[in-house]
Amino acid sequence: MTPRSFYRFAALAEAVTWSLLLAGMFAKYVTKTTDLGVTVAGGLHGFVFLLFCVATVLVAVDQRWSFARILFGLAAAIPPLATVPFERWAVRRGLVGERWRLRDEAPVSVPERVVGYAVTRPIWATVVVGAAVIVVFGALLALGPPPVDAGG
Repeated sequence: MTPRSFYRFAALAEAVTWSLLLAGMFAKYVTKTTDLGVTVAGGLHGFVFLLFCVATVLVAVDQRWSFARILFGLAAAIPPLATVPFERWAVRRGLVGERWRLRDEAPVSVPERVVGYAVTRPIWATVVVGAAVIVVFGALLALGPPPVDAGG
């Protein structure tokens, strides 16, 4: 899988789960019919949101994005459906290539060593990153939603 196809998949998955969550919110808050969509899509979206953030960092380190571009990429996951336009913008700008640079080049920093190890051992990296996302996701679920200000 190339950085371009990997990042496109992550951006589309994040946008699809955002769409499902928005549909669930519409059903819950506008039509007041069910909260099942928010329950299911909310959890799914949260998980894919974390995966998109990991994908952004992996691609950014491999493709040598500036710190500002990394922050911009991570911020694209916050507004609904912004990951797809960001991914397309990044591809047009040449920020997402057709090859993993760190498969061929020696890493020069600690983040590059980590990403280089991941792109040369994708199965191992998928297991480790997947487990880490599951742990973080579980911790966030255990913490629960942020408190809602009932005051005025």
